[in-house]
Amino acid sequence: MTGAPRPGTASPHADAPHTEAPHIGAPHTEAPHVIVVLTDQQRWDTTGVHGNPADVTPEFDRMARAGTHVEHAITPQPVCAPARAALQTGRWPTATGVFRNGLAPDRELPTLASSFLAAGYTTGYLGKWHLAAEAGGDGPVPAAYRMGYTHWLASELLEFTSDAYRTVLHDEDGEPVRLPGYRSDALFDAAIRFVADHGEDERPFLLFVSLLEPHHQNATGDHPAPEGYAERYAGTWLPPDLAALAHGASDGGPHRHLGGYLGQVKRLDEGLGRLRDALRSMGLTDRTVLAWTSDHGSHFRTRNDEFKRSAHEASVRVPLALTGPGFTGGGRIRRPVSTLDLVPTLMEAAGVPVPASVQGRSLLPLVGGGDDPGRPEEVFIQISESHVGRAVRTARWKYAVRAPEADPWNEPGADRYTESELYDLDADPYELTNLAGLTSHRQVAEALREALLRRMEHAGEKRPVIEPAPERAGAARGTDPEVRALPWEGVRLGHHGRTT
Repeated sequence: MTGAPRPGTASPHADAPHTEAPHIGAPHTEAPHVIVVLTDQQRWDTTGVHGNPADVTPEFDRMARAGTHVEHAITPQPVCAPARAALQTGRWPTATGVFRNGLAPDRELPTLASSFLAAGYTTGYLGKWHLAAEAGGDGPVPAAYRMGYTHWLASELLEFTSDAYRTVLHDEDGEPVRLPGYRSDALFDAAIRFVADHGEDERPFLLFVSLLEPHHQNATGDHPAPEGYAERYAGTWLPPDLAALAHGASDGGPHRHLGGYLGQVKRLDEGLGRLRDALRSMGLTDRTVLAWTSDHGSHFRTRNDEFKRSAHEASVRVPLALTGPGFTGGGRIRRPVSTLDLVPTLMEAAGVPVPASVQGRSLLPLVGGGDDPGRPEEVFIQISESHVGRAVRTARWKYAVRAPEADPWNEPGADRYTESELYDLDADPYELTNLAGLTSHRQVAEALREALLRRMEHAGEKRPVIEPAPERAGAARGTDPEVRALPWEGVRLGHHGRTT
């Protein structure tokens, strides 16, 4: 196995990771409640604030406009378990031990829940877990794998213990619990009950709500929306990447799935509205930090033979918005950031000490138009299962590499990679023209390669060799229009007369 994280190199902090067992701290009655809502496989451009015309997310759009909207939120890994491990630990997937599905994080690592628990919070988890490996099968998750959550109603693999109208979760004792209603409604109902039960307690709470929608139903390969919802949205929206690439997609591609997918997103958004109404009715809106994001997106089999596991925006870019103390009225964060940063962000917003093991960087300095001078311009991405890959995403560029000789199921990284993709997101936001290898873009690729190498080392990976893509010429291609080389400063404006 090559390219594995080196112990002791992954943290940006000086101290080694804290390994004591989590404990319950004293109540802190002035601290905010915190709710995280995580969807599964939701593209960023399903939302109205990102220009979607189907109007399936009016509640999320209101939340984003009234709170803090992260315009370019990038998952650290476009597959379920690695992304979820990162969201629970604030560490890059390889640094948690979960570089692919079917693995469990290092149980010695401090986590979101164990840190909040130690700070005096009640902690609760609802929905899909996917971080216990083989310890509990598809359903009950052993207590040792719950990472600090004490109130528990979840399944390891919710896609295998439920369908759209038949939801079975497991309680703290591992006993099955049947929840009536459409699946996402049932989970929002449980979340509202948790808020009602704990919202007026002496202790503040952390509640993590992990939904399955809009992930496909694995056994049937469809996106089962509530009755009538798929029909409402079929044919209403097809983003440019899917429109261009749908003809090559297997299993019907996006044309088969988008109606149900958007119907699922619509019902999720309605659940968000009910949850926000519950907070409002209990007088908790101004005391509750509420975050909404997703583990990864979906390209509907247009980039490989399944739904994600690629470096493209469709796989890695997700919605992210926050409201509540510290975030209401925060405006837009326009620079690209990682959802890994959500962990220290929530901790700092709640006054919870951030463990030294956390590799993410709080977003709070960026809220309200602020700046964070030490923050890297690029966001780092790891890829597994389909191939061993790495990528960086800046405001303008996407640069990706892959290790063709590495085993993507058994090796977390590699000693040698080759450039595979370069996209100009200003000129080509849906990544339809790969610029890798073009002589006109060699300097751009070289700068991004160095940025990627820095980020890999920061994540605890061994510095690899990255081979340039095979050189090729591109007709009339450049990084900027020709006019940028002409004089500009000091040239008179057209409506100004000539000086004599």
